[in-house]
Amino acid sequence: MTARVDHIQGQTFHGRKGAVQNRFRYSIDYVLCDAEAQNLAKPALFARNAAGLTSLHDKDHGGAPGQGRGAVWVRDVLAAHEITGVARIDLLTQPRVLGYVFNPVSFWLCLRADGALIAVIAEVTNTYGDRHSYLCHHPDLRPIMPEDRLKAAKLMHVSPFQDIAGGYVFRFDIGAERIGVWIDFSAGDNGVIATLTGPRAALTNRRILWSLLRRPFGARRVMALIHWQALKLWLKGAVFRARPEASLADVSRDSAHGAADR
Repeated sequence: MTARVDHIQGQTFHGRKGAVQNRFRYSIDYVLCDAEAQNLAKPALFARNAAGLTSLHDKDHGGAPGQGRGAVWVRDVLAAHEITGVARIDLLTQPRVLGYVFNPVSFWLCLRADGALIAVIAEVTNTYGDRHSYLCHHPDLRPIMPEDRLKAAKLMHVSPFQDIAGGYVFRFDIGAERIGVWIDFSAGDNGVIATLTGPRAALTNRRILWSLLRRPFGARRVMALIHWQALKLWLKGAVFRARPEASLADVSRDSAHGAADR
């Protein structure tokens, strides 16, 4: 069976909470595909585990950056946490552009045979090269609905202008025509709200070329924008925090198995 690669022509929003205010909204390109599919219906300008104008490589995900194992790693994580019934694993991420990639956050979407989303692994990477993943699911593995909010304690340093202490609340709305992800980080009176939303359609050569014309350089552009926003925060007086020791764990989940009240 052939699986298609989808393109998310998305919008990302970040809004900082606390004494130092900052917010921005940018357009961004993600792809979504079955990470275990042997046959992908993909355009010529997109490659899988090979060089291409745009591409998706297993080694970029599912483990330390550059040493990933792709969906095999996800299967190991699911087994270690006794999560059963996952028939398909989709990866929602930014692709490589001309061989370069940096993803602040990618999402492993774990679905049952009927298409219900029952677990998500949010794979967070910082600009220092550290990575930690947050496993989100209900204790009874019931489907994750758009109104559900799933908690996780923050364990990895992401922004030098935010404490490592605090927690995330995730919300996912993954539909056939549109996706939405909301992440609310809170630490006392401070924090950040981050979102990713956008329509979902089959990836085509035309879409790839149009995206590169509108948003050139892919993840290089994202990295430049990250540093631009960091400079703005510093000029506004935000306190710089030195990078602490990285968490030794690859994956964590909330003590209540990621469940929060609706």
